[in-house]
Amino acid sequence: MTRRLVAEAVGTAFLVAVVVGSGIAGARLSDSAGLALLINAFATGAGLVALILALGPISGAQFNPAVTLCDAWLGGLRWSEAAAYCVAQVTGACAGAIAANAMYGLAPVQVSHHVRSASALWGSEALATFGLLLVIWGCVRAGRSGSTAVAVGAYIAAAYFFTSSTSFANPAVTLGRTLTDTFSGIRPADVVAFIPAQLVGAAAATALMRWLYPQLPARAGQAVVAHEQPRDPSAGAAGRPAGARRARL
Repeated sequence: MTRRLVAEAVGTAFLVAVVVGSGIAGARLSDSAGLALLINAFATGAGLVALILALGPISGAQFNPAVTLCDAWLGGLRWSEAAAYCVAQVTGACAGAIAANAMYGLAPVQVSHHVRSASALWGSEALATFGLLLVIWGCVRAGRSGSTAVAVGAYIAAAYFFTSSTSFANPAVTLGRTLTDTFSGIRPADVVAFIPAQLVGAAAATALMRWLYPQLPARAGQAVVAHEQPRDPSAGAAGRPAGARRARL
């Protein structure tokens, strides 16, 4: 469990460092907001693919409390484990934002003043997170876990452009981005609406996919990708994965 929590914290930290760092770089390299967003989107999508491939076998590479809570809802994680995952993810996200600020010579800890407050943005976040969970559960339930990393990275890169909120779609990342007063930041007051919208979108997508895939058994130990399972103490010296931990749809 310690290895899994460290993997979640480190992965989320690097994810937020990519988001914030590429946002700063994009804003400095171009006077065009569109080009800066393109740089931000490409770097985030590519970085997410790499992180899922690298850390997925350890913890599942969830890096997202919305994914973790839905996984626990379906039985893939115990609720106590999900709570520990969420703490690790939020801690990592804050560390990643601080590291990105410091890399670019800014004050490590800032309070964002980037206003993101409108009902259209809240709906955008619900839709963005709905789509993310749709992609994750679709890949996992259809037995295509090997493609999940690329699918998730591609979706997030696309969602930067088709959503008005630029697709935060992640409560931990949202909290981390309150600590940078740069291109990627979000004002702390606006988080209060963003996170509930994300959780609603995640829950709706999970419920839909449970209905769409009723005939399919679990094909992976957990979301986002299959990873280490705890050993059953009653399995003898060789041990075997504890079957009760599989996510169910």
